[in-house]
Amino acid sequence: MTDFTPEQDSDDDLYEHYTFTAEKGQQPLRIDKYLMNFIENATRNKIQAAAKNGSIYVNDVPVKSNYKVKPFDVIRVLFEHPPYENLLTPENISLNIVYEDNDLLVVNKEAGMVVHPGHGNYSGTLINALIYHFDNLPNNSSNRPGLVHRIDKDTSGLLVIAKNEETMTHLAKQFFDKTSEREYVAIVWGNMEEDEGTIEGNIGRHPKNRLQNTVFYGDDEDKGKPAVTHYKVLERLGYVTLVSCKLETGRTHQIRVHMKHLGHTLFNDERYGGEKILKGTTFTKYKQFVENCFKVLPRQALHAKTLGFTHPKTGKFMRFDSEIPQDMQQCIEKWRHYVKHQEM
Repeated sequence: MTDFTPEQDSDDDLYEHYTFTAEKGQQPLRIDKYLMNFIENATRNKIQAAAKNGSIYVNDVPVKSNYKVKPFDVIRVLFEHPPYENLLTPENISLNIVYEDNDLLVVNKEAGMVVHPGHGNYSGTLINALIYHFDNLPNNSSNRPGLVHRIDKDTSGLLVIAKNEETMTHLAKQFFDKTSEREYVAIVWGNMEEDEGTIEGNIGRHPKNRLQNTVFYGDDEDKGKPAVTHYKVLERLGYVTLVSCKLETGRTHQIRVHMKHLGHTLFNDERYGGEKILKGTTFTKYKQFVENCFKVLPRQALHAKTLGFTHPKTGKFMRFDSEIPQDMQQCIEKWRHYVKHQEM
């Protein structure tokens, strides 16, 4: 999926919101069904309405919602207004700032807050808050003010924000050169075999479900981008494991994808199937216990706990640590209690 800056299409006064090219192995599939796999938060009704209004083009020709997508079709979604994510509005949203100076700040993002506006999430984001509280934040290469890196909506934890161009360039280079430190804590399904290890595997968009990413290997290992995650078991909790994950690279959904690839999907990670009971017994009591854990932690069990980088001005290495948030901590306690009860 590609989002574009709002450049007016001079031919028909429309703005391009999405463009996709169908894969060479694409089976015939109605375009409304096809786009539901590609556009986050889109409903079939909305897609059908867009087609009815002449907003969906295939190979530069408007199509109806029953059009069957074929290999190499170029699909574009055009509207009369620019993408909302490019129309940034300052919003008075409080931020949990753990450190700030003239060049940068470190925030502890709560779960549920989107980092930057995108389809279906145009307000209430970290960027809406940042541009309210801070003037003249530098844009990154994707025109996102202040953002050096990002974490997923339902992941909590630490982010560094650049206040000026020099800091943005310096920090972005550290992330690119893999000299920054990022440690996450996760609860994953299953009892991990090894106490520690490294997962390597190129990550890219899933060819069939574009809302997921996947690891490419075998004949496809040249696809996607290189990704490396180092993991270490912190605590074994019966049918789940508490792990520390250190990122060498920062691909979208990296830990979520790598852990699933290893056979240990993140606990309650709905997008990757972790909201199902993947390990355990068939007892009704156990099912109720897991569902109670899901209620306590209604998101993927992932927290960006530690962040380290060299300060662009002072040259001093700075490391920040955050507590595991309450929802995740409660879930861990429930599993500890469950394991203890099982051993008695």
